[in-house]
Amino acid sequence: MQILSGATTIDFMGKRKLAMALSTLLILASLVSLATRGLAFGIDFTGGTLIEVAYPQAADLAEIRQVLADAGYPDAQVQHFGNAREVLIRVAPRASEASAQISEHILEALRGKTAGVEMRRVEFVGPQVGEELTEQGGLAMLYALIGILIYVALRFEYRFSLGAVAALVHDVIITLGIFSFFRIEFDLTVLAAILAVIGYSLNDTIVVFDRIRENFRRMRKGTPEHIMNVSINQTLSRTLMTSFTTVLVLISLFTLGGEIIHSFALALLVGVVVGTYSSIFVAGATALALGVSKSDLMPVAKEGQGVDDRP
Repeated sequence: MQILSGATTIDFMGKRKLAMALSTLLILASLVSLATRGLAFGIDFTGGTLIEVAYPQAADLAEIRQVLADAGYPDAQVQHFGNAREVLIRVAPRASEASAQISEHILEALRGKTAGVEMRRVEFVGPQVGEELTEQGGLAMLYALIGILIYVALRFEYRFSLGAVAALVHDVIITLGIFSFFRIEFDLTVLAAILAVIGYSLNDTIVVFDRIRENFRRMRKGTPEHIMNVSINQTLSRTLMTSFTTVLVLISLFTLGGEIIHSFALALLVGVVVGTYSSIFVAGATALALGVSKSDLMPVAKEGQGVDDRP
C-alpha cells in the first residue's frame, strides 16, 4: 500500500485472483458443511416446544440433561439463557404427546430433582408452521436476490448486476456455512439478519459501482482494472468507516444484548465483515472477469443531438 497526498493506492484488482481463490475455498467449505451437517434449525422452523425455567441457584446443564433423559426426553436441547440461573429447553414435537403435556412433564421432572424451579414461559410451534416458515424464508431470500439483479442491471449494466449478485450470494453462503459448521441455532432472527446483510452489502457495492461508472466516463486513460482500483481506493475510507462503526455496535449487542439476540448479532457481525470484503474484492472482480469496459458505461448519444447543437 502506498499513500500519496492522503489517498490510498492499493492494488486490489491485482490481488483479485488470490481473493477469488480464498472466496472459492470458503464457499466450497460452507457448501460441504451445509450438505453434510445442515443448519441447526431452531424451533421456529422445526416446530416443537420451548420452555424457559429459572433455578434458585446456578443450574448444572449436565444434570438437567440427565434428568430430562431419565424422563423420556434424551434429545432435548438445554442451554443457559441470559445468566447461569435461567435455562432454555427445546423439545422436538411428538405425535404421541401434546405440547402442553410435554411442558408439564418436563417441569414436574425438574422440580422432582430441584425444588424451587419456576416456569418463565412456554412456546409451541407446530411442525406445519415450521415447514411453511422454512419455505417462505427461502423464497424471501430468493426474491430479494432476483430484485437486486434486476435493479442493478437497469441502473448500471448486466455485468455489474451479475457481480453484485455474486457478491451477495458469496456473503449469504459463507454466513450460512459458519452457522452450519459451528452448529449455531438458526431461527427467524438469523434469517432477518441475513436479509439485512444482503441490503447492507448491496449498499456498499452500489457506492463502489457508482464511483466506477463515474470514473469510466471521466478518466480517458487507463485500463478497466486500473479504473476499478482507483474507484475502490476512493471509496475505501467510507467503506471501512461505515463497517467499523457498524461492527462496534454489533459487538456490543453480541456481548451485552443477552442470549435472545445472540445469534442475530452474530449473523450480522459475520455478514458485515464478509460483505465489506466482497464489496472490495468480489463484486468488481466478477464484473471485470465478465469483460466490462468503458464503452459499456458510456452514455448513449441521442439521435440528432449533434445537429441540434449547431449554431
